[in-house]
Amino acid sequence: MARELRAQLSASQGGWRLYVVVVRGSLAGWPEYSFGPGDRVPTFTERAQALTALGFVQAPAALWEWTEFSTDPANPASPVWLLASTWVDSRAEAAA
Repeated sequence: MARELRAQLSASQGGWRLYVVVVRGSLAGWPEYSFGPGDRVPTFTERAQALTALGFVQAPAALWEWTEFSTDPANPASPVWLLASTWVDSRAEAAA
């Protein structure tokens, strides 16, 4: 059975990036995909293609979960940033 990992999508440096959280050392070793500059949230299909490019697939029945974080929790008018996450499997393990 495939071992599920967590993929996360976040806005970073003027664009969106997707990365897979793997336990094998530092953050620098995590597989990452950049969608380039822009404010538009990547579509479901674009996210699936990015996961494929990184060697992963969304786990069966897994959904994207969205969380909103305030830049200043004490100020409800402060800007927010979004983080999305889902469970993924290695493509090689999922195919086995």
